[in-house]
Amino acid sequence: MTSANESFDEPEGTATRGPYGRRRAHTARAAAPATPASPKTAAPARTRHRRSAAGRPIARATVRPAALPPADHRDAPAAPRPDEPAPGPPPADDAGAVQTAVPDEPTAEKPEQQAQDEEPRPGGMFRSLRNRNYRLYAAGQVVSNTGTWMQRIAQDWLVLELAHGSGTALGITTGLQFLPMLLFGLWGGVIADRYPKRRVLMLTQISMGVLALVLGLLAVSGSAQVWHVYLLAFGLGVATVVDNPTRQAFVIEMVGKRDLPNAIALNSATFNGARLLGPAVAGVLIALIGTGPVFLVNAASFGAVLFGLYAMRTDELHEAAPVKRAKGQLREGLRYVRGRRDLMLVLILVGFLATFGMNFTTTVALVAREVFHTDASAFGLASSMLALGALSGALLAARRVARPRLRLLVVMGLVFGALEVVTGLMPTYWMFLALLVPTGIAMMTITTAANATMQLGVAPEMRGRVMALYMLVFLGTNPVGAPAVGWLAEHFGARMSLVLGGLVSVLAALAVGAVAARGRSGEAGVVRLASARLRRPRAAEG
Repeated sequence: MTSANESFDEPEGTATRGPYGRRRAHTARAAAPATPASPKTAAPARTRHRRSAAGRPIARATVRPAALPPADHRDAPAAPRPDEPAPGPPPADDAGAVQTAVPDEPTAEKPEQQAQDEEPRPGGMFRSLRNRNYRLYAAGQVVSNTGTWMQRIAQDWLVLELAHGSGTALGITTGLQFLPMLLFGLWGGVIADRYPKRRVLMLTQISMGVLALVLGLLAVSGSAQVWHVYLLAFGLGVATVVDNPTRQAFVIEMVGKRDLPNAIALNSATFNGARLLGPAVAGVLIALIGTGPVFLVNAASFGAVLFGLYAMRTDELHEAAPVKRAKGQLREGLRYVRGRRDLMLVLILVGFLATFGMNFTTTVALVAREVFHTDASAFGLASSMLALGALSGALLAARRVARPRLRLLVVMGLVFGALEVVTGLMPTYWMFLALLVPTGIAMMTITTAANATMQLGVAPEMRGRVMALYMLVFLGTNPVGAPAVGWLAEHFGARMSLVLGGLVSVLAALAVGAVAARGRSGEAGVVRLASARLRRPRAAEG
């Protein structure tokens, strides 16, 4: 069927403007010869010149249209849509000559929209750091993440001191810190969509700094009690409920869609780099000056983030318009995700992997202690090897230029599950350590690709709520998965906690891949059926 743009036959070499302003060259059709143009309707082409922004002359050919042949009823142009210009010859200038589009001349579009729509392009592993706002943000995150990991170690040590080595008290502290994510995690996304994200982040960082300051003062003064730690850990979890989705959704407002995958990978790299550095620094400081000053150092580290947020150039941010307050916004976000099959597949895959395959805090400790009979220092070495792999995976992900696809997630899910199974079957401790590095690389490849896929695939006004759901699936399932993995280790052995977690990851990746392939084949069948129906009237007329 002939489209509206091709409904008229024109002499070879004649250029016209399509409905979207692009110059299009038409060739003469042999089946329908054009009517010869009269001297009144045809004129020789002439060249007009204009200058570009760089001062170079740009040649622009203008021609008068030749006489148009009568169009067959099948080739009649379709009615244009309201947002498209009517098809046909382009308008003439003051002298009556038809002007063609200039390829060098950009279309009138907001700079923010141009940045959002640009495709990824090569630029190096650290290309997002060319953005001043992101440089400020990343520098603050390096300092703050290091302080956060220092506080995690100091908080656990303080609880063990106050509770006389009670593992139950330590578990309660961790549970209270994650409980708000399970209870209120989705509401954090509503807040992220409703208010300017930069201001929300400044408030959450201030609240986290105040909580760390209070705990540090209590510890330094010697008046800290276990219930103080419980209460402050719960408060930190409440602040994290709002901070996590807001921080995730704010990255694209700093760097735009083009560099979002790279920025997410660099964020993961800074997090895992701090995961290597923070505990080591905390161990030295606790041994020298105690736990209290460590909390105070972490409270001061939030100043780096606040300075970076305050110093940003707001006119360079690609800010999404805040969503006005209305009833049912949480349900609206859930319906939006439920109606998006691609997002649902990512969430299902990440949910299974995070619940059963990524509980390395539990599984690595069990294997190191029960299978290889190592001490705490050897367990720390195993954790460092996994963090090293995660850091390497984040840096490798930062080199990736193409937009991540679901196929990458499925393939890396299979690789991750297989590596986890093999890691659980290693006969020696050193081979076990060696396999943790590629396992960490695969784990970080999945998490960075899944994060970028979710953010790039959603509407800006929904991004906060969607990322809140993603963080709930990714982090909120840990309190469910850790006890399940522990039960498996207790009844079937420590090795099986890794092996079964890897097998579940492989099965989840295969299931998601099968559903995605079935959906693509179904869509292809619909397209073929529609094309066949369109061809039938033409065949009957012929």
